Amino acid sequence: MVARSLAERTHRLMRDEALDVAAHLLVAGGWRGLRLQDVADRVGVSRQTLYNEFSSKQGLAGALVLRLTEQFLDSVEVALGGERDLYTAWVAAVRMTVRRAGDDPLLRAILTGHGSEELLPLLTTQSEPVVQVARDRASTFLLQRWPELDPRDVTTASEVATRLAISHVVTPLHDASTVAEQIATVVTRFLGQDPEPGPAA
Repeated sequence: MVARSLAERTHRLMRDEALDVAAHLLVAGGWRGLRLQDVADRVGVSRQTLYNEFSSKQGLAGALVLRLTEQFLDSVEVALGGERDLYTAWVAAVRMTVRRAGDDPLLRAILTGHGSEELLPLLTTQSEPVVQVARDRASTFLLQRWPELDPRDVTTASEVATRLAISHVVTPLHDASTVAEQIATVVTRFLGQDPEPGPAA
């Protein structure tokens, strides 16, 4: 049992280090400048080990996007939990997401870096894993905070909000505050809530 636990921990550390190195190389040289052999050399494992873990270079990119999504969701939960009502919570969460997306070097590399056209589908036509993770985490958190809401409606609202936020990140049309208010209004109205912040307690 101890040996198995140690092996699992070693595996997680190797995976995290590979993702760290890949993120650094992607930011520095773009997608076309990222080579699995370079990642393997820096981590100190064989290229075959990376293939066993990620299946392909595209699989490595997918893992990078999912990890970035989880990191964004950590901040989303903090934003959702820091407000007193549903509308204000969604405004804070979406505004934080959009602003952070604009400043994140890895996300910029995915969206606009050299060879980014090969990565963009991970946030558009192949975005199902990202949408599912974001939907499930957001809906779980919201139901813990507002248990009176209907679980199916919360799941639907969380997916809609996720898709709208991703759409803006990929093709921004408005400033972060405007987008946040638009998405918060859609979500809270769908959930039958007042799309305006209530009076301070």
